[in-house]
Amino acid sequence: MKKIVVLTGAGMSAQSGIKTFRDSGGLWENYPVQEVASIEGWHKNPQLMLTFYNERRAQLKEAQPNEGHRVLSRLEKDFDVYIVTQNVDNLHERAGSSRVLHLHGELTKARSVNNPYLITDIGYEPIHWGDKAEDGAQLRPHIVWFGESVPEMTKAVEWTRLADILLVIGTSLAVYPAAGLIDFAREDVPLFLVDPKPAPVRKKQVHTIAQKAVEGLQQLEKILLEHYV
Repeated sequence: MKKIVVLTGAGMSAQSGIKTFRDSGGLWENYPVQEVASIEGWHKNPQLMLTFYNERRAQLKEAQPNEGHRVLSRLEKDFDVYIVTQNVDNLHERAGSSRVLHLHGELTKARSVNNPYLITDIGYEPIHWGDKAEDGAQLRPHIVWFGESVPEMTKAVEWTRLADILLVIGTSLAVYPAAGLIDFAREDVPLFLVDPKPAPVRKKQVHTIAQKAVEGLQQLEKILLEHYV
């Protein structure tokens, strides 16, 4: 089977009701992004950060995968599908996708402030100031904030290099290093961009579908099954 590598961004989950800071010009749920999505914000006011991500976790508990998520899950019947997501929600997994790599961390996990590899599944439970990891250090959200490295980037590059087909769904390709992933795909690999405002990309085989994720993936599913199976 052909290998499809999918890069998904905020637009993938927007139709499930998951908002992002780009919805309102640098604010994320009415908070300045630097206060709730940077390592500086954590050092400045960790309790605000904990409250913010507790709210996001509660929001995620009520959200449901959309048809776009389900399309990507269905494609596993005919393709080897590898999803690299910039999203911190678990909607891909809940829709049934079996290979999902989270570049920016996962809301349903926490980790030690002293050991980034000491990760705990917390589901949708809140993290409180004073909650400790196994090493006795404060627990923090397992999120990659601005100002921090992206540890899963190496694996994402490995997946992208092996792609036979590359899909980019619901991302402006503005946040690096994730946006640079497409440069690691072979030149002859067909690239499909699904976004209401597809980013300009210099590749030999670029196909754009100027739609939101759900509608665009419904179209793309038909194209892939008809031309690439």
